Amino acid sequence: MEFANKEYLLLLLLTIPYIIWYVMYRKKAEPTIRMSDTFAFRYAPRSWKVTLMPLSMVLRLLVFVLTVIALARPQTQNSWKSRTVEGIDIMLAMDVSTSMLAEDLKPNRIEAAKQVAAEFIIGRPDDNIGLAIFAGESFTQCPMTTDHASLLNLLHNVRTDIAARGLIEDGTAIGMGLANAVSRLKDSKAKSKVVILLTDGSNNRGDISPMTAAEIAKSLGIRVYTIGVGTNKVAPYPMPVAGGIQYVSIPVEIDTKTLSDIASVTEGDFYRATNTKELRNIYKEIDQLEKSKLNVKQFSKKYEAYQPFALAAVIALLLELLLRITIFRRIP
Repeated sequence: MEFANKEYLLLLLLTIPYIIWYVMYRKKAEPTIRMSDTFAFRYAPRSWKVTLMPLSMVLRLLVFVLTVIALARPQTQNSWKSRTVEGIDIMLAMDVSTSMLAEDLKPNRIEAAKQVAAEFIIGRPDDNIGLAIFAGESFTQCPMTTDHASLLNLLHNVRTDIAARGLIEDGTAIGMGLANAVSRLKDSKAKSKVVILLTDGSNNRGDISPMTAAEIAKSLGIRVYTIGVGTNKVAPYPMPVAGGIQYVSIPVEIDTKTLSDIASVTEGDFYRATNTKELRNIYKEIDQLEKSKLNVKQFSKKYEAYQPFALAAVIALLLELLLRITIFRRIP
């Protein structure tokens, strides 16, 4: 902890003469009464009020000290901290095409995928994890980071309506999604580099084929785990109609061969998830990946820390005033 206004701390030197005055001259300033003989009071026990009388002085002193500290503006110190952790570099490539709104997984495919991915991220606090999303096009939602709070916030904001609103082209560009994730891992120095690719369809968009992206991943030593999400036949899909939603059954068309080939070429694995429980088990299996050392830098932000001292000074002042007008009240 450091002080923004250190010069105010010099005021604490005023406590020294105050203490000296209280010890040496306080009794002379108190009112007295003349008595013919004090023999009857010579061996009388001291009351608890007399014993606690110095408490008022201590409280006044405490108020002064705490006020000075608050005026000096105590602050935390900015600092960079380096530490070595065990982790791997992971890019999550998630399909956000409109078909991910199908409700064969509860509440729907995209929400189930986001929930399980969030649990996976929380369970690996030391990993360098990023997020790429794709439909007919692909872009990076979050670059690789160990700041998982920010990553989870960006994951929570992933929506499928970006394609429905025309912000990106709808469709399923598996090759583009994989290539985007691979581009984020190409300069990684980690021992293990992994892409977890999740989709519910087959490649029908993009300028890069899935197998070309897989070959690039292989050349860079990146393993790809592919997950095909959806039931084996048809799935209920919410179709907007005038005045509400109408559910229609859409066929589930997952290119399992391509996803399996991608995983095989990159020495990864291919998984099928027909419900949320299976999807969660898949992420648990991937969670058993090997780990490698990462150097992580953490930044500590400066903030004002005077509030506790100011609050304590107010409480001590009120307590001293209360004691003065009640227990330690003097007449005259």
